[in-house]
Amino acid sequence: MRSWRGLMHITPGYLGPNALPVPNMEKGVVPEGTSMELGADFYFRTGDPTQDISAKYYRSFANERIGIELYGVVYEHYNMSDTIRDERIARDFNGKGYAIGDFYFATLLQLIKGKKFPDTMLRLGCRTASGGNLEAARYSDSPGYFIDFSFSKEFADANKKLSFRPYASGGFYCWQTNDDFDLQNDALLYGVGADLKYSSWSVSNSLSGYSGYKNERDRPKVYTFDLKHTINKYTLRLQYLYGLRDWTYQGVKLSMIWNLKK
Repeated sequence: MRSWRGLMHITPGYLGPNALPVPNMEKGVVPEGTSMELGADFYFRTGDPTQDISAKYYRSFANERIGIELYGVVYEHYNMSDTIRDERIARDFNGKGYAIGDFYFATLLQLIKGKKFPDTMLRLGCRTASGGNLEAARYSDSPGYFIDFSFSKEFADANKKLSFRPYASGGFYCWQTNDDFDLQNDALLYGVGADLKYSSWSVSNSLSGYSGYKNERDRPKVYTFDLKHTINKYTLRLQYLYGLRDWTYQGVKLSMIWNLKK
């Protein structure tokens, strides 16, 4: 008989909401400046309500040709029902507790900008295995990486006070599993969306996901609504996430962004 770890499914459908989430969509352009973001996140699902604190650092270089992102979940609180705990083959006595999340880092490279061809950006991202509580099925305790291209085109009025930017992305997502024969799951990463900006307000709607090849709840698809309002050096952000497949949560994220440098 296989070990306890070998019986688990290292896929987004059998782990907590922060274990293997769909990566945030990029929009074809390396953002300018330096910023720090601190957020409180709330995930709703019958049998597994989850709350966490997240943080992100971003900085651009070389006239916005290169950007770096460092982010992750600092602290997570969970409360699983017996049904969810048993379905995930978790070794957690009462299904309640705390966990530290995975740490991510990514490099953004601007390939094309301001040409007739759509703005094009390459992202190289990596997920570490820093997330704890594998025995509670909160994180995968395994590394992963993703590579994608994003494309967009901005349509704006003469003074650029009002603008509209549709965007799309496609790439590859890979993570280590506990399968003795297939040591990693390879997935097609995809997404489409659009931004609407007016003055200091910005609203975005997107549909994104990835499709693993094992078909073990490893094909999450998520709708995301993102609203931002900038006041001087600060940006208030509200996000709503709705899981359409495999990632079966609804999420509300509230965050404050400090725009440190332009």
